[in-house]
Parts: sequence; structure tokens; C-alpha cells
Amino acid sequence: MVNQFISIIIAILIFSIIILFHELGHFLLAKYNGIRVNEFCLGFGPTLLHFTKGDTTYSIKLLPFGGACMMEGEDEESDDDAAFGKKSVWARMSVVFAGPFFNFIMAYVLSFILLSCQGVDRPVLSKATDGYAAAEAGMQAGDEIVKMNRYSIHFSKEISLYTMVHTGETIDVTYLRDGKKNTVSLKPKKDQETGGYRYGFEYSTIDYEKGNVLTNLKNSFYEVRYWIYSTVESLKMLFTGKVSVNELSGPVGIVKNIGDTYQDSMEASGAFLAFIFMLRWSILLTANLGVMNLLPIPALDGGRLVFLIVEAVRGKKANQKIEATATIVGFLLLFALMFFVMFNDIRKLIV
Repeated sequence: MVNQFISIIIAILIFSIIILFHELGHFLLAKYNGIRVNEFCLGFGPTLLHFTKGDTTYSIKLLPFGGACMMEGEDEESDDDAAFGKKSVWARMSVVFAGPFFNFIMAYVLSFILLSCQGVDRPVLSKATDGYAAAEAGMQAGDEIVKMNRYSIHFSKEISLYTMVHTGETIDVTYLRDGKKNTVSLKPKKDQETGGYRYGFEYSTIDYEKGNVLTNLKNSFYEVRYWIYSTVESLKMLFTGKVSVNELSGPVGIVKNIGDTYQDSMEASGAFLAFIFMLRWSILLTANLGVMNLLPIPALDGGRLVFLIVEAVRGKKANQKIEATATIVGFLLLFALMFFVMFNDIRKLIV
């Protein structure tokens, strides 16, 4: 019972820190551009704790899932010179974009810590399965895959992701053997047992090779790219019906999954493995939050950026009533989605 409580607290802390860092991006750029921040808060609902410093009230709300950087004149007209709407369109764009950008910065820093502690899973084949395209094209153990079509490969997990996203497709694979690049075109075959399509690649996703500081700095970029790519492709599969909306998870489901992962890893291998898995979850969530907030949906940062880009192109502000209406509709749709996802999470806990 105590371990379960600790795992839930850790999950909530991870979730809260990621959201807080997102809002910190908005906060710092607002301050830099001379915009007054009326309140900077973690969570929503009734205020538990607060204090005021300068023009800003800092607070912690009852429900820790969320946060806000409330700027003067952000959603309403204001004659204050420090209001959001009084600043140049480029200043406002920088403030809006800063939130998602800070998520990607956080993902990069956490990726560097992860790779420094764990190393990378190099995309080297342990075997090319007989009867499948890779072996038939002459690929063999020791070959290092460096590109699939035009997508560069740096980790073995990228092979898994790319083949899943492009299941059943013929792909051009570039690999290294004895320092020389070779490219082959591979058409997958259907596995009669699993029903899935296979190219015949066999490789390890649990053998890691540690690098130096410079290689870790470089590979951290590819680690973040992997999670961004994974999020974008998952959204595509959701909109095309390849993934059911029932598979979505909200805050309740995420906290449960993080907690379960923490408990299982602690019981299996102790604190170090638990730390590694918490880093992975944190990178996934912060990269995911960055991508999701850039979607061109009113009420999200991406939706606001669309209006600001239109303003920059036209040279005048968008109609305030249209923007306000679009934002309200966006909020209602997001709340409806959040309610559905939360209901789904609770149903999964009960069933």
C-alpha cells in the first residue's frame, strides 16, 4: 500500500513538473517582452497556496493536472501598456511558442541524462531471418541499418517504429557493412502466426552501448526526434482509424501507468531501473505535450499561433469575436475529449 502511494506521488510529480516547465516558457518570454503576468499557477480548481511577488500571484491549485500563465489582456481587451494584446505580433508569437519549445528543451535535457546513464541501442542486426526479404537481399548479422527510405535510423527502436508505421510497405533500407553503405529494396511477407508483416530483421532493443559526452549530445537530439515522430504518427493513425479512441489515455491513465511502471521496475531490478523508466516516461510526456500543444486547434498554443500568423501576413489583427468564439468552441471540444478519456481511464481501472 505504501509503495503504491509513493508510485502515485512520483507520477503526479512528473506530470506536474512537465506542465510547470511548459508554463514557465510562456512566463519567461512574457516577462522578457514586458507583458504583465497576473497569475502563474500549477493545477486548477480552488487555490490551496499562493503568494504575490511584484505584479504576479504564484499559486498551487487543488487538482494538479494542469497549469496556467495568466497574462494581462490575453483573452480580453485591456488598455494597459503591459497587456499581451499591446505587444507586437512577433513578441506575442514568441510567448505562445515558448511553452511547447520548453517542452522540447526539457525532453532534450532528460534524453541526455538518459543516454549518459543507459547508452544507446544501436540498430545492428543479430540475424536476418531465413525466408524473409532481408536475408534474401543478402543482409546478415552485424549489418547496421542507417536509413529506411529517407528516414535516418540511429536506434534499434526506430526500426520497430518505422516498420509499424509503414506496415506492409516496400521500403528501401540502407545499411553499413565494413564501413561501406549498401541499399536494398525490401518487400515484407506476412507472418502466418501473428498476421503481421515482417522484413526479417532481428535485433536487440535491450543491449546498450555507452558513448561520450559529444555523442550523447548528438544522440539526445535523435531521441527527442524519435518521440516527436512517434507522437505525430500516432495522431495520424488515430485520425485515419488505425488506432481506436478507446486506446487514448488521459491524466488518470497516465498516472496509473507511470505508477505501475515504477512499482514493477523497483520490484524487478531496484532504484536504477525505476529511475531509467521514469526518465523515459518523462521524455515521452514532455515531447507529447509539446507536439499536442502545437496542433492548430483553438484553445491550444497551435491554434493561437495560427491567428497570429494570419495577423502577421495580413498586417492587422484577426476579428476578436471570431477568435474568442473559436477559442470557446475549442475549449468545449477539448473538455468533451478530456471527459471521454477520463471516463475511459476510470472504466479501465474498474473492469
